[in-house]
Amino acid sequence: MSTASKGPIEYGPPISLALAKRVAERAEAEALANGWALVFAIFDSTGHLVLLHKMDHAQLGSVAIAQGKAATAINFKRPTKAIEEAVVAGGMGLRMLAVDGVFPLEGGVLLMQHGRIIGAIGVSGASSSQDGQVAAAAITEIKD
Repeated sequence: MSTASKGPIEYGPPISLALAKRVAERAEAEALANGWALVFAIFDSTGHLVLLHKMDHAQLGSVAIAQGKAATAINFKRPTKAIEEAVVAGGMGLRMLAVDGVFPLEGGVLLMQHGRIIGAIGVSGASSSQDGQVAAAAITEIKD
C-alpha cells in the first residue's frame, strides 16, 4: 500500500540519544569500510540536533551540509534524494531552489519507527550517492 493511501506520514516521538549513537556507529562503519571521512548529523522528530559526528580528516564544510540534509529530510518528510531528483528533472522542480534552507543533495534520510518519523540522518563528505549509501546503511537497524 502506498503512503498516499494511508494519509500523511506522522512525526513520532523524538529519537533517543542511545539510538542516535547506534545509527551513527552504523554510518561510521560503512564510511570506514569504504575509506571515506564523513560527517553525520542526526536530528530528532522536532527538528533539533541530537548528535553530530565528524570523522577525522572530514572536510569542514560537511558539518553544515550534513546538518542541512538532516533538517531538509525532517522538514519535508522525505529523503533529500527526492528533492535532488526534482531539481535535476528541471521544470517545476527548480522551484525548490527558491526555498530557504533546502539542501537538494542525496544523503538526508528519515529515521522511521512504527511507521512514524523519529528523526533524520544527514551525511556529507563524499559524493551525493556515496553519502546516500552511508545513510541507507545507517538506518537498517530501525526500519519497520
